[in-house]
Amino acid sequence: MGQNSNRKARINIYPHEIDLAPLQIRNLPREEFRKTLGQIKYRGYEVEYIADGRRIVITKPGGKFTFGTIKRDDFMVWVFNPENNTLWLISHKNIIEDLEEKGAKNPAETIRIIEALHRVLNGEEPDDILKATAFENPCGQHPEILMKAYKWIWGQEDCNYPPPLKGRDMSMEAIKKLQERLEQLLGNRYRALHK
Repeated sequence: MGQNSNRKARINIYPHEIDLAPLQIRNLPREEFRKTLGQIKYRGYEVEYIADGRRIVITKPGGKFTFGTIKRDDFMVWVFNPENNTLWLISHKNIIEDLEEKGAKNPAETIRIIEALHRVLNGEEPDDILKATAFENPCGQHPEILMKAYKWIWGQEDCNYPPPLKGRDMSMEAIKKLQERLEQLLGNRYRALHK
C-alpha cells in the first residue's frame, strides 16, 4: 500500500444552477444498458444561427479538468447541422487552418476577415459586422461561421482562463501572426489600399 492509502477521495461539489429534464431508464443487463445509454440525446443551447441553416450550439458542462478540479463554467462549442444531425466540435486549429487556406488564395480578403475577428474579440456582435460588411469567401468555411464560433470559443476561454491568465488572447496570438505574415506578403499594396 502507498503512503496515501488512508486519504479519502476528494468530494467535488460545485454550486451552480442546472436545467434538468426527466429521464427514466430501467436497469438492464450490461450491454443492453450501455446501448440504451448511448441513445440519450445531447442537451445544449442554440446560441447562433447561420445563413446556411447550421447553428452554433454550446453544451455545458464541457468537462474540462485542471489539476483534478472541473472547470465549473466550461462549455463546448459545436457547429450543428440539422440536415444530417451532425455536431462538429470546432477548434482553434480548425479555424486557423481555414484562415491559412484562405490566406493562400486571397490574402487581402483574409486580412479583412481577420480584422472582423478582432472586432468580435473586442465585443462586437458578429451579426452587426455581417450586416455592415460583405465578405468574399476564398475557400473553406464562411466567415460567418468563424466569427460566430469564435464569439463563443472566446467566452469559453475567458471562463477557463480568467485574469490574470490570457483567456481569449491565447488563441488570437496565432491569428495575429497570420495577419502579420499576410500583410508582409502584400507589402506596399496592402498599405496603399488601407490608407
